[in-house]
Amino acid sequence: MYPKLNIPEYFDQESERLIYRKLTLEDIPDWAPFFIDNPNLPYLGNPFSTDINAASREWIQRQLDRYEDWGTGHLGVIEKKSGELIGMCGLLAREIRGNNEYEVAYSLKPSHWRKGYGSEMAKQMKKFGEKHKLSPRFVSMIHPENIGSIKVARNNGMVYLFESEYQGMAVVVYGNEL
Repeated sequence: MYPKLNIPEYFDQESERLIYRKLTLEDIPDWAPFFIDNPNLPYLGNPFSTDINAASREWIQRQLDRYEDWGTGHLGVIEKKSGELIGMCGLLAREIRGNNEYEVAYSLKPSHWRKGYGSEMAKQMKKFGEKHKLSPRFVSMIHPENIGSIKVARNNGMVYLFESEYQGMAVVVYGNEL
């Protein structure tokens, strides 16, 4: 795995319509709606609690642990216009097929799908990683049936690279060729 990053500006980013910031435990109630009527939950590869507040706490605590361990993780994504937490995205350190990679990862509350936010988030994370020369390539691991996330990866300039497995789940890996 990559060494822990120490790039404070990772936790303070902005794009055209969105603000990216560190998550806190205070975000648990605002993230809980992600787990209601979300048909993409099976694509995440993690069995979450059926209690939406517990699931939200687990997700956010995982990010806080990543911040501590790796210096990256999912960031809270705030819509500038409303001030609402609408999603999460980030660069996640991964080992894929024996190689260190940074995954451009993104998740949106279903109420904000199909508005271009996923592509805006993914492009921002890739741009940050490239600017700081974190890796020779960036990837996104996606469940093969998650058509929306595949579109986001393509909009982010990524192409299909190979199939793999993540947490016991089949995934397709999109990224740029080395």
